[in-house]
Amino acid sequence: MAAGLAALTAPAWPAAASLRLVALGDSLTAGFGLPFESSFPVLLQHALSEKGVETTIANAGVSGDTAEDGLARLDWSVPQGTQGVILELGANDALRGMDPHRCEETLDRIIARLKQRGIAVLLCGMYAPRNLGSDYVSAFDAIYPKLSSRYGLILYPFFLDGVAGDSALTQPDGLHPNAAGVRVIVARILPAAEQFTAQLAG
Repeated sequence: MAAGLAALTAPAWPAAASLRLVALGDSLTAGFGLPFESSFPVLLQHALSEKGVETTIANAGVSGDTAEDGLARLDWSVPQGTQGVILELGANDALRGMDPHRCEETLDRIIARLKQRGIAVLLCGMYAPRNLGSDYVSAFDAIYPKLSSRYGLILYPFFLDGVAGDSALTQPDGLHPNAAGVRVIVARILPAAEQFTAQLAG
């Protein structure tokens, strides 16, 4: 999404934290153009709390990150003690027309490394821009279902479901959700997040 780095600090878990999650992503996770309290991790944490699921969700979103950028900072962004990662990467790969197979390989490496560390993953899918052609779209859109099947992950198929293309829910750039858009994302992903946290708690 937007270029440039968001302010990012490695999370320090509270001594008595319940479920410790990291949202690892790009500007869609970081909350580009929004106050911190309107970012996806903050609103999802609140939504889960209202459902009786106490979590601490660290915001490890960096605007402009590709999948490879996420891999490069993975160990620093996901500290010891993390129980689950909400993985939202790949949008910038598609916007830049990068090789879908390379993106898949990189996301595979991220997931494999997290699994080696005993960290569960909730995978957030992305769709390629439709103006890139049917071959590219087919190859890119297939990345997330394949990874979900390969690793047995809970998949939220399209992170921007209900928001993409709606000017009332996006910022003037037409790409990033506004505060209302983030609330829609959170409401739609909440069932998958509840399933994910139930697995962690079990």
